[in-house]
Amino acid sequence: MQILTPHVYWAQRHGEIYLRVELSDNVDICLQEDNTLQFRAQGHGAKGDNQYEFSLEFLEPVKPEIRQKSTQRQVDIRIKKREVRWWERLTLQERKPLFLAPDFDRWLDESDAEMELQAKEEKINRISVESRVRKDPYLGLKKGYLFMYNLVQFLGFSWIFVNMTVRLFILGQGLFSKIFILNTVVCEGPLALMPILNSALESVAGRNVILFVIFGSLEDMQNKAVVFFVFYLWSSIEIFRYPFYMLACIGTEWKLLTWLRYSLWIPLYPLGVVAEAVAVIQSLPIFDETRLFSIPLPSVLGHSLSFSYTLQLFLVLMFLGLFINFQHLYKQRQRRYRSRKRKVH
Repeated sequence: MQILTPHVYWAQRHGEIYLRVELSDNVDICLQEDNTLQFRAQGHGAKGDNQYEFSLEFLEPVKPEIRQKSTQRQVDIRIKKREVRWWERLTLQERKPLFLAPDFDRWLDESDAEMELQAKEEKINRISVESRVRKDPYLGLKKGYLFMYNLVQFLGFSWIFVNMTVRLFILGQGLFSKIFILNTVVCEGPLALMPILNSALESVAGRNVILFVIFGSLEDMQNKAVVFFVFYLWSSIEIFRYPFYMLACIGTEWKLLTWLRYSLWIPLYPLGVVAEAVAVIQSLPIFDETRLFSIPLPSVLGHSLSFSYTLQLFLVLMFLGLFINFQHLYKQRQRRYRSRKRKVH
């Protein structure tokens, strides 16, 4: 019986060698101590049933274990290298055997193989970390609560934004509707109080001072145009921020919404702080005149300490917070888009 050589296809990774032989009957594979692979098999081809065999002496030492998987048409062989490194060729002899060819289904160059190896290591490390972290049995309940919280906030601020837009630009009712301002304070009050109960999400002390102390307690402030601008700027920011958080709870992202959430605050956030500052400045003479929230003092020092001094300190802290928060949000935006670019490349 004539002995023939089969077609052998190969590929490599840093730690393994892949061989694919187009034979599957009566396969006998032996890896000798001198790193030589001996292959024998019975196969059927154009010349009928024949004996096929070949040998390969590898470039560097390999481990003695062989993993093989046979199908009706081929045998897949995996052999581990003793040292995890890239080989410049498969065999010790520089001239490639005629029966040997690249397996383009598995073929990667060295740089692509390094990226694949790094991705596998990162996945293993991530799984290892996740396995050590104790799973939270209430995780689904917490996500459900956060989803509903953000949904309620979105609906509330959307109502305020749409209602104010319709009243101003369609009905032409102007900025000074006192009844509407009172209704808005009543509506936005629960929305401003909810983050206090959910303080892990955000700090809203400054907004609550504007809402309850200045707009809610001073009737004269409710007729001023600045109230409209404060509510309108607040709502313009929140109708994009809360849907972004809401979708994040269910692992979903809309690119347009992400861009709006991380871009619109750049002009709107400083404008909102300026509008709040204008409201505080306009309220100072009213607090001085009405002596509301003033602190009583002994007669030697005077009658009382006006609450306006506290608001002046609040103004300084407000602009200091603007500077710190703006830097933080801008850095967060830059990190997000840098990470997105790395994923694309």
